[in-house]
Amino acid sequence: MKRVSEELPEYSYMYLGDNARAPYGSRSHEVVYNFTREAVEFLFSQGCSLVILACNTASSHALKRIQKEYLPFYHPEKRVLGVIIPTVEDIIESNSAKRVGVMATEGTVSSNAYNIEIKKVDPHIEVFQKACPLLVPILESGEKNSKVTEIVLRKYLEPLLKKRIDSLVLGCTHYGLLEDKIEEVLRGKGIRVVVEDRIVASKLKDYLKRHPEIEQRLRRRPEIKFFSTDLTEKFTLLGSDFFGKSIKVQKISF
Repeated sequence: MKRVSEELPEYSYMYLGDNARAPYGSRSHEVVYNFTREAVEFLFSQGCSLVILACNTASSHALKRIQKEYLPFYHPEKRVLGVIIPTVEDIIESNSAKRVGVMATEGTVSSNAYNIEIKKVDPHIEVFQKACPLLVPILESGEKNSKVTEIVLRKYLEPLLKKRIDSLVLGCTHYGLLEDKIEEVLRGKGIRVVVEDRIVASKLKDYLKRHPEIEQRLRRRPEIKFFSTDLTEKFTLLGSDFFGKSIKVQKISF
């Protein structure tokens, strides 16, 4: 949200965090699909014409079903996009990725989504995945700068480094908050770190240029509304820290 709203400040945005049921990473495909559909329905009810699933697990477990089974019958004029395809496009366009490491949630790793999508375009690229279930809880608890975080990162990165990766995908939108710490661990190793927030913002800008029929329906009023299914003081404090300015959050329920 921070990066997209900076890249495209002229539009109106709504952010929905399903904090009451997060994290999604260890849940089944069916549960993730149902949760994601409920979130999409809420955002559509608030007037959104375009929804981005800013979650790799939702993008891998729910996006295609929503696009094929839900939108054509209930909201054919609206669009739902994910974060995996734009990231894969960036990897391919770089022309330098031959051995790609992916840090992600258990759900994203088990879906094999990155491996499948990358090899659709270039079957010669090797993909190595590592599930990192502790990183989201660490960030959600506000422990980004703790010594424990550094130890956990090194533990997760070690098996990927042994594979001699040349690129590293931070395959969870939370992980971008750890970019500087990951860069420290990788310093001097010549590994390109692929961070989704910058990629999604750039790709969204391009998408709207290519789809004026969608862009014309977007509300042009620079405002941002934040919603959460579990409004706590910690969420507001961390959200303000992550977003870079104070935010006001409304609690909603499905």
